[in-house]
Amino acid sequence: MSIFDQILGQVSSNVDVQNLATKVGIDPSQVESAIAALAAGHQAPGDTVETAAATSGLGSDVLQQIVGHIGGEGSLASFATALSQHPDAAKLVTGFLDKDGDGNPLNDLGGLAKGLFGG
Repeated sequence: MSIFDQILGQVSSNVDVQNLATKVGIDPSQVESAIAALAAGHQAPGDTVETAAATSGLGSDVLQQIVGHIGGEGSLASFATALSQHPDAAKLVTGFLDKDGDGNPLNDLGGLAKGLFGG
């Protein structure tokens, strides 16, 4: 059972990575990437789904489906909190924000915001 399955089980009943992959029509590894990107996007300024799309490479439509299957924005907030409290999962989420690996995701968020808003 993956870290994501454990945390999904705490946040939403009857949802796991394989189940989400089947429902959305993508590979389970893509679901894990999507979940980490959504959790990171939830913590970043701006629209959660658009931020996650920019960092994960998945389309906004797929990410929106995942948010719906998890239980919406409220469940996503709970999921992001649970991920941030799990050391291994927190590293995965931070990895989506800190693209240049310098340990400071804030400069990467500024670049992401410019990309989203055409700056």
